[in-house]
This record gives sequence, structure tokens and C-alpha cells, in this order.
Amino acid sequence: MLQGRKILLIISGGIAAYKSLELIRLIRKNEGDVRCILTQGGAQFVTPLSVSALSEHKVYSDLWSLTDEAEMGHIRLSRESDLIVVAPASADLIAKMAHGMADDLASTTLLAANVPIMISPAMNPQMWENPAVQENINALRKRGVLICAPAEGDMACGETGVGRMREASELLDSISSFFFDRPLKGFKALVTSGPTYEPIDPVRFLGNRSSGKQGHAIAGALRDLGADVTLVSGPVALGDPFGVKTIHIETAQQMHDACAAALPCDIAVCAAAVSDWRTASISGQKIKKGADTASPTLVLTENPDILKMLAEPGKSRPTLVVGFAAETNDLIKHAQGKLARKGCDMIVANLVGPNKEGLEKTFGAADNHVYLVEKDQISEWEPAPKHLVARKLAEVIAERIGAS
Repeated sequence: MLQGRKILLIISGGIAAYKSLELIRLIRKNEGDVRCILTQGGAQFVTPLSVSALSEHKVYSDLWSLTDEAEMGHIRLSRESDLIVVAPASADLIAKMAHGMADDLASTTLLAANVPIMISPAMNPQMWENPAVQENINALRKRGVLICAPAEGDMACGETGVGRMREASELLDSISSFFFDRPLKGFKALVTSGPTYEPIDPVRFLGNRSSGKQGHAIAGALRDLGADVTLVSGPVALGDPFGVKTIHIETAQQMHDACAAALPCDIAVCAAAVSDWRTASISGQKIKKGADTASPTLVLTENPDILKMLAEPGKSRPTLVVGFAAETNDLIKHAQGKLARKGCDMIVANLVGPNKEGLEKTFGAADNHVYLVEKDQISEWEPAPKHLVARKLAEVIAERIGAS
């Protein structure tokens, strides 16, 4: 994904510096070249040896290095990069950037830079909300610095709020988005993901094994190509994709209503494993079992058909509607039937259920093996990690919608 791209990573002081080690690993895994500046504060949390081992390059830290600065190191470092990333970006370094200060290698390199800069702030919630910090952030934003806003959550200091540095995987997505062409810029996309839970009583529900990994990856891939993405997610153990509006639901009816409210849009991808049925009535109390209690009979009623609703002709129909078919047998036959019944433009079909080792082959797995079924053609895609399947699907969507 990042082959041939040169990234300069500046690691400033903060407990979140440990995430930068994972970011370096992910950049290298995606064939990007990363060189690092470690500030004096950053070196209190991660070691130069760790940074050097992961980046496979010398680590820079001293503005007054005779060997480095003899070659105008701070100028060379800034000029030889395609992108400078500051992660974590401390309040101190953000202030230096905003006010043009240059008293160490990191701030001097940033002031001398003539390439784009991306920062990932990390600090205590009260610090982040301080007007001085927000003024500095706004000043940098006006100058074109890309801001990966911090997340909300528990902090190392014991407080809770907005200030957590974004996860390394989210920062990799942002870096990738910077380099990739963005053919879906200006398009609105709707993605559904995960299972739905249909309550039986206050304790039990009807559900399925969907993990949401594929749907969430598709939302991220469409975002990377520039789309304005709304993700409607059932209950999953996944974080919300960075830069994606995420709506959390539980039942199929709730997912239907959220999708209807998200219209109009240009693209709809229904990757969720929506329950076909729900109980006709929900018990207000936990259903008990006992020697004198007969086994309960569940009366089921059909849930609304979200894919068919989105694909119905009309002015609110998205330009491109993509459905998913998870089958245990006769995959292509069932996928072609679903394509015809629902009226969508394409179906992504895959087999689910246990493999030869008795493990689930798709739901919750890291990889996926899919077929893209369209009216006039069927394409088999080689098994691949779900994020790469998502990337390929997003590229196909961009190609199709561009030709429509």
C-alpha cells in the first residue's frame, strides 16, 4: 500500500509514544520507508534502539550532532520525505509549531519542512480542551496541517475524556488516505456491518456469528477513497472506523430505520448479517425452565428487507447497491437468485460455516474468499485478508460509479 513512499515520523513526549512503535511496524509491513526523529521527551517512553530496530534506520534526536548537521540534517530530513507525521504530538510541540519556534531537532525540522505535515495529538483531556491548545490547533489547521483528532476514552492519568492518541491502525489508514487517489470524493456511502440481535426476553436473543470485520473494513476502504461514509453497525467487538460516522443498533428494524434515515446516498453496501426473523412477541421477563414448565414455542415474523428497500427504484435509490450473500452451499446459484430478487447491482458472495478443521471459515476470520456476482459476469477473488478484499471492492465501486 505504501511502496516507495517516504515518511518522516516525529515521536514527541507522552505515554502514547508506545503506539508509534506499532505505527512504524505497520508502515514497514505495507512497504513504506520510515525514518524517525525522537525528541528528548519521546526518549523517556521509547528507546532509540526500539525505534531503530523497527524502522531499520538510524534514529535522529540531536540538533547539535556534528555528523548529522554537517550535512544540514534537519533540512535533509524534511526535504527527503513525502509526508511528515508527528505521533504523538504533545501540547508542547504543537505550541512550537503554531508559533514558529525551533529549539530542537523536531521543531527545527518542522519549521524547515516544505512537504505536508500530519499530526496526531495526545494529551490529558483538560489540556486538549484548553483554549490555548485549541487556538494552536486551529492555527495549524488553517496552515494546511492535517489533524488526526484524538479519541475519547480512559487515559493513563486515570481521567476519561478526549485526548487519547489514535490507534496505529487508524493512523495508517490516514497516511494511506493521504497518498491514494480519492476517486470517491464528493460521494456519500452507506455501509451496514455486523449481526443483528433480536430479543426473545430481557436476557436471550436470536443472533448470528458475524464479527463485522468485513463490513467495517469496507467502510474504511470507501473512506480512504474519499467517500463520506455512514456505517450502521450491529453489536460487534470492534472500534468505530476513524473518520466514519458510525450508528450503533441492535435489531434489524433499528438497522432498517437508520439506513432509511441515511438516504439519499450514492453508494450502499449491505455487508451486515441481518436476521431474517424476529419473535412475534418479546417476553417482559426471563423465560424460566423447570420440571413443571413446558418448552417455550417461539412464533417468528419476518424482519424488514433492508437490501430490497435500498434497491427499490425511485429517486432515493443509491446509484450503486451492493449486497452480500453468506451461504453454506450452492453459493453462486443462491447469489444469482438473491441478485435477481433484491434488484441490487452486485452481490459479494462467500461460503460460511466450519472448515476441515472445524473452525469458522469466514465469520470472525481474518481472511475472506469471495465471488463478485453481477448480472453479466462472475468474478472469483483469491483468498485475501479482509482489509484487502475491502480495498478491492472499494476500487470496483469507484470504477462502476465513475462509469455510471
